[in-house]
Amino acid sequence: MSVQSERITILGTPDFKAFLVRESKKEGISMSELVRRRCTQKPASNDEALLAALIGEVNGATQKAKKSLEKGLSDAENVLAEIREAA
Repeated sequence: MSVQSERITILGTPDFKAFLVRESKKEGISMSELVRRRCTQKPASNDEALLAALIGEVNGATQKAKKSLEKGLSDAENVLAEIREAA
């Protein structure tokens, strides 16, 4: 099974070409592969973008709550230790 390719020529401004060069270097791929990927990947819907943002917020809140609970448990253990020592 051989892979066949066809040359596709597009015209763009020098700024657009520079953008393609920068983006392809950032991703470590050729400009052709960059264009193929960007043209064939499904764009994220607004709902998906909102969900991704929500997931980020939930992760941050979870970490903050975990730290707060750990501090509360540590404080409670310290108080119990003081009570046992006093008794």
